[in-house]
Amino acid sequence: MKHFYKHFILVLVLSAFIFQGCGDSIREKKVRIGISKEYKGQYYTGWLKRYSDGVQLFNLYPMGIDSALQFLETCDGLLISGGEDVYPGVYGKLKDTPRCGAIDRYRDSLELALIEAALVDNKPIIGICRGEQILNVSFGGTLHIDIPVDFDTTVIHRQKDWKNCFHAVHLKSNSSLYSLSGVETADVTSNHHQGIEILGKGLRISALSDDGLPEAIEWAEPDGKSFLIAVQWHPERMDTLHPLSASIAKKFLLEAIEFTEKR
Repeated sequence: MKHFYKHFILVLVLSAFIFQGCGDSIREKKVRIGISKEYKGQYYTGWLKRYSDGVQLFNLYPMGIDSALQFLETCDGLLISGGEDVYPGVYGKLKDTPRCGAIDRYRDSLELALIEAALVDNKPIIGICRGEQILNVSFGGTLHIDIPVDFDTTVIHRQKDWKNCFHAVHLKSNSSLYSLSGVETADVTSNHHQGIEILGKGLRISALSDDGLPEAIEWAEPDGKSFLIAVQWHPERMDTLHPLSASIAKKFLLEAIEFTEKR
């Protein structure tokens, strides 16, 4: 218990430092973010607006693929959001389709096209939950179809009440995410039944849950590349000062600002 409180206090101290460190440089800057899909009642817009009054988010989902790609050209960053299962036929597991939950093949096609376009333009990209999974797939990786069945674990990765679904993640000390957040271990809001099986080419794992399941990915060799971080957890559902929420949002916004200033 003493160890828990020491860790909790350390997280709060680091969070306050991150929150104050670069706030003035992004608070008023105008920046346009394309989001692959935003549902009513989700938190992505509110999450980024905690740190920037000038951020605008645009829902690309209803535009159609061609129009969404054209609109993405006017954006400074791409957020791939959470949602349905990725169609397993995309990563070579067509026969496992009946074991999936809801699937949206239009969304799969849209997001794969958006990711490719954003990479070509060197736009910053962040993936959340499903967003992490389809980013991994876009780089040739595969997914566990159903973690409780396919992956031997005692970690609870999904509950009906997502507000009470927390577990620990452990960051790799050589990762960009660790350098960004300064956190070794923290509890996060993570609610999913699928997860990374085989890692996509050119990526590396930056965080793991207690059972060894990847919970965050990034470039294996980030030097000279655009910003790309994807997490299995939901930073938009976490406390404003949590270092694995605030640091990710702020870095993404800073990278988007830098992108627009280079236009």
